[in-house]
Amino acid sequence: MTSTKPRKQPTAISRMRQDYMRLKRDPLPYITAEPLPNNILEWHYVVKGPANTPYYGGYYHGTLLFPREFPFKPPSIYMLTPNGRFKTNTRLCLSISDFHPDTWNPTWCVGTILTGLLSFMLETTPTLGSIETTTYEKQSYARKSLEFNLKDPLFRELFPEVCEEINKLLQDEKEKQALLNGAIPNSIDKSGITSNNNGSCANEANGDLQAKSTVNVKKSKSLINWPALYSNLVIGISFAIFALVVNYVIKNLNQE
Repeated sequence: MTSTKPRKQPTAISRMRQDYMRLKRDPLPYITAEPLPNNILEWHYVVKGPANTPYYGGYYHGTLLFPREFPFKPPSIYMLTPNGRFKTNTRLCLSISDFHPDTWNPTWCVGTILTGLLSFMLETTPTLGSIETTTYEKQSYARKSLEFNLKDPLFRELFPEVCEEINKLLQDEKEKQALLNGAIPNSIDKSGITSNNNGSCANEANGDLQAKSTVNVKKSKSLINWPALYSNLVIGISFAIFALVVNYVIKNLNQE
């Protein structure tokens, strides 16, 4: 009776599983990677933009397509999320990609490839598949990358934790924006200029004006100097009587 030996797995699949376990045990900073459940030779990655770079706040999704000869042959590398550094859905020419099999090292693993990709992304060295954009454009791509990735059902399936993180960032941004938009009406309400309070504020203003006008009239009346008025009236009457007397005396003298 002959015994059957267990069939040996292809080198690529065995190596992929080792790399996967290594990444789960020792996660890479800024990088998350998952193989397709039905094809371990196709990996999807997410690179998170590091702080103090134009990519900060962005999440960049891409793929690694490994040949069956891996690790003796390098993978193809693609970026799927618009980023301002690489063209999307285009094979990237890197020393760690299948564009340069002559520089490939079989000891390199998935972690090594993705670390090298992030390092090259942060540079400005041109290569086949790279593009030139301004810092402002890269920052704009970073902001738009959140919602862009969430529209991809495969991205949501492979990276549920990343999706939760992105959703939280988007929610925080909406709340912050709502707070900023609500700050203006609140400040206007306190000053009494909102449309809801226009009528009451106008009535209050009119009432204040009427009250001030009444007070001013009362003040003007209280400012009249009555003793001086009486004194001036007496003096006027005295001058009038004096003038009549003088006129009478002059007439009598003329008659004599």
